[in-house]
Amino acid sequence: MAELLTLDDVRAAAEVLDGRVLRTPTLPSPGLSALFGVPTTVKLELLQRSGSFKTRGAFAKILSLSAEARAAGVVGVSGGNHGIALADAAHELGVAATVVMPSSAPARSVELARAAGADVRLTDGLAAAFALLNDLVTAGATLVHPYDDPIVVAGQGTVGLEFATDAPDVTDVLVSIGGGGFIAGVATAFHALVPGVRVWGVEVEGADAMHRALAAGGPVEIAPTSIVSTLSAPHVSQLTYDHAVALVEDVLVVSDADAVRGSITLAETQKVWAEPAAGCLVAAARTVLDRVGPGARLGIVVCGGNTTFADVVRWTEA
Repeated sequence: MAELLTLDDVRAAAEVLDGRVLRTPTLPSPGLSALFGVPTTVKLELLQRSGSFKTRGAFAKILSLSAEARAAGVVGVSGGNHGIALADAAHELGVAATVVMPSSAPARSVELARAAGADVRLTDGLAAAFALLNDLVTAGATLVHPYDDPIVVAGQGTVGLEFATDAPDVTDVLVSIGGGGFIAGVATAFHALVPGVRVWGVEVEGADAMHRALAAGGPVEIAPTSIVSTLSAPHVSQLTYDHAVALVEDVLVVSDADAVRGSITLAETQKVWAEPAAGCLVAAARTVLDRVGPGARLGIVVCGGNTTFADVVRWTEA
């Protein structure tokens, strides 16, 4: 079993990140509260620099590296947001970055990573992306893994530290899962700061690596088929799996179509432009309420906003 992170780990990451990332707003949501019939609070992490929470983990990891490791350049694999964040953080810190993405990654994500100065390598699918990543690490580049790294997880956990500090009355927090690093960090902070809180993971069909891992008793390989590339990890890690077992109430799975509809609902009710990776939380919220009853106070982490209008139109019409 992997060693679980502590609140001290997350607080240490917050100190490192001070002045590097934004403390994003935590706000009551009248629109979602009316929709769900219970008080609902949102953490607007899509307003973070680079458009998602991934910036936190990328900065935390690069800042932890030795001069030699930085000089070797950093490399990461990404379905979109980790690549953008790694490129952004590396550029600010004067470190060369290579980002490996499957060709199915959103064109906007590729453009943003390249605009930040990263060398973006496109591959034919996720398996090839991870294979190329391994080759680059073997050749000497320094790995910044999107989720299988306790420093990255602690960095992502600073979202939970802020959210739990700003909204300690929430009873149920919904968090998206790709590889599981985000929910591992957020759940670590919430459970330490809000006794009795329930943290729920949400995935989409065809990108449900954690749901399948929990059913199998450990990480398993999957072949992602979801349109939600930012959640399409081919597996979770032992580190993130063990955190989910210890700290997550359950992992719910919704359809791609419901995730897209959730993004539209967030635009209409919360007035934010969110990815389906956040929209899936809206779809799962009713299931959570069916499970816990009407006395809940929901917290929703709106994790990212790196999607285009054309993407949403295409997904809606599909």
